[in-house]
Amino acid sequence: MHRVQRVPATESQGRIHTSAAGVLVTPEAEEIDVEISPNDLRIDVYRSSGPGGQSVNTTDSAVRITHIPTGVVASCQNEKSQLQNKEQALRILRSRLLAMAQEEAEREAADARRSQVRTVDRSEKIRTYNFPENRISDHRVGFKAYNLDQVLDGDLDAVIQACVDADSAAKLAAA
Repeated sequence: MHRVQRVPATESQGRIHTSAAGVLVTPEAEEIDVEISPNDLRIDVYRSSGPGGQSVNTTDSAVRITHIPTGVVASCQNEKSQLQNKEQALRILRSRLLAMAQEEAEREAADARRSQVRTVDRSEKIRTYNFPENRISDHRVGFKAYNLDQVLDGDLDAVIQACVDADSAAKLAAA
């Protein structure tokens, strides 16, 4: 939570306007890769069903693959060849497992975002940027400096050092 105190150019009475903004930083989602171990698969072969034909009830060409850890099932009986049906069922199974993994990752990321989003209440402020006094205050570590213009130009060394010092002191106190 960052609070800004300023006197806008449109303010004729010179009153200070206060606004606040919350910043949320989340890690970028990683690419998901699905690894399927052959030991996790149960492959069943059976005779194709459907309208009659030369090879419908004579060969076990239909394939059903079950991913044991998740219970996801993919079956295929489109081709006359058991090998082709098995390859197609594996592709279907892999795409279903990938979709499940992506949904789970998205759900976890959404839960993480939800847990981090606050009420954007001024009492949770981290820093105050006071333009009329050219002051920056970091409320977590008790840092205060009167060089806001330099900080906004990129001179963050003093602000960062105050945070590092406070972190080191907290670690020493906890040890």
